[in-house]
Amino acid sequence: MENTFKTFLTLGLILISMITMNAQKQKMEHTALIIIDVQNDYFPGGKMTLEKSEQAAENARSILDYFRKNNLPVIHVQHISTNDGATFFLPGTEGAEINPLVLPREDEKVLVKHFPNSFRETDLLNYLQSKKIKNLVIAGMMTDVCVESTTRAAFDFGFTNTIIGDATATRNRELNGEVIKAEEVQRSFLAGISALGNLYARLINTDELLK
Repeated sequence: MENTFKTFLTLGLILISMITMNAQKQKMEHTALIIIDVQNDYFPGGKMTLEKSEQAAENARSILDYFRKNNLPVIHVQHISTNDGATFFLPGTEGAEINPLVLPREDEKVLVKHFPNSFRETDLLNYLQSKKIKNLVIAGMMTDVCVESTTRAAFDFGFTNTIIGDATATRNRELNGEVIKAEEVQRSFLAGISALGNLYARLINTDELLK
């Protein structure tokens, strides 16, 4: 009798697990992850170090693991600088390489861009449409440049966007001789992109996505 109870209990737990996994997959249907410019130059020792880049990349890695576990599409965006006067992400340099924390697998899409907007002069839109993607989960760097411009462009193309705030990062800026701290820049741009009832993007953190 005891063994029978244990067997039913085990089967029940397996069934619950399968139902939960199926619900998660349905929730993320037609959804892809885009990881933008998590490249070595943004990390300590790089040519354009960001504030809390390592923490943001760790969170991006957790999200990447979630998408891989659930067999969901992943797009890695890599910026290669081709403009005159560029000082980082230079072609053929270690700094331009994608950081090991989010290193792409062979079966994952890697898209090279030369402008902040990941859609500009790339095949990103065609690729997403070919995969019937309607929803984007966005992480990466820099919050107020490539992440923002890509998110706004995605909205214009009709995608529903979610930004993982603690999986993004930026650096100090300067305005009229005054230094604007990275934390303030980060908060302001995330607040702006999610304003007006999440018009351009819904803003959540890593833990909320992984629930």
